[in-house]
Amino acid sequence: MSLQDKYASVVSAAQSAGLSDLSVQEQDGVLYITGKAANSASKDSVWNALGAIDSSYTATDINIDVQVSGLAAGATLTVATDDSNLNIRQEPSTDASIVGKAAKGETVTLVEQSSDDWWKIKTADGEEGYAYARYLKA
Repeated sequence: MSLQDKYASVVSAAQSAGLSDLSVQEQDGVLYITGKAANSASKDSVWNALGAIDSSYTATDINIDVQVSGLAAGATLTVATDDSNLNIRQEPSTDASIVGKAAKGETVTLVEQSSDDWWKIKTADGEEGYAYARYLKA
């Protein structure tokens, strides 16, 4: 089974979301899906499709890089965790030190979309660091 077959629902979600510059490539045992989403909801639909297959988001044979178009430094984002605080880290990694936390529903400012997974943000209290983009909504 090819990776495109394995992740057909994720590819379909990316196509249905209307991502611009959509690219789906299989290389060296990894499926790469890249593109630009018009809004956070479109980006989330791709991630939700992956979550239906891999609820822990730990698959190493897929790489999703979907940036939200139109989000520039200074954009206001809302923390959209299920029920816990969002960790703000020193570096874009779960292994990095936690330098702050943002509560569910809290508004933060985008510093930069560092990658699809990690965005650099700043809280109203001035805490600045990297947060998992999956839990940030424009």
